[in-house]
Amino acid sequence: MGLFLPTLDDAPSPLYSIVAWPPEALDSWLRRLQDRLNVRGFGLPHLNVRAPFQTPLRSAELVAVCRDVLRGQPAFDVQVRGWKQLPGVIFLECELSPDLRALHDRTLSIEPSSRARYDGPEYRPHLTLALGVLKWAEPILWEEIQHLTPPVTHFRVEALSLTREHRGEVQELHTFPLLETGADPEPVGSTPPSAEPAPS
Repeated sequence: MGLFLPTLDDAPSPLYSIVAWPPEALDSWLRRLQDRLNVRGFGLPHLNVRAPFQTPLRSAELVAVCRDVLRGQPAFDVQVRGWKQLPGVIFLECELSPDLRALHDRTLSIEPSSRARYDGPEYRPHLTLALGVLKWAEPILWEEIQHLTPPVTHFRVEALSLTREHRGEVQELHTFPLLETGADPEPVGSTPPSAEPAPS
């Protein structure tokens, strides 16, 4: 009896994300809370600038496209609004500022790529605490967290990361430093000095 392995074309496509990482104080607080409640999000706490997407581009090509799209992007502030609950998920909602809305729209020009229903008008920036919560557990978890105040209610995003999820593992492929207000735009074709070459 022969064993047939899937070809590369049959393998599931990885999911890519453009994310902002919360500051250390908020990250560690969320992770400790997840441990205490025995819940998880998807990977480490992060704010998706656009919903995870698939693309036929190779990693190095995608990094180049992202670099072009994000060139000249200024650093921005994120305001944490408070806890929200939807079926199966509990998260810290973040304010959709004009800067974040413009950045979200800008990242949708990363193509070719798939679109998710939470892109565009449905985009809701957030930091996930618990994903895949069973219906019976939702009110119990909500009672535990609804009065908790995070240690950080606003933070500055000075870099974005391109991540790849494949078979349950999330890898950071590349970091894109953002411009501070008043800084000169990055010259076309240059690589930020603090960024490492992305694996392909």
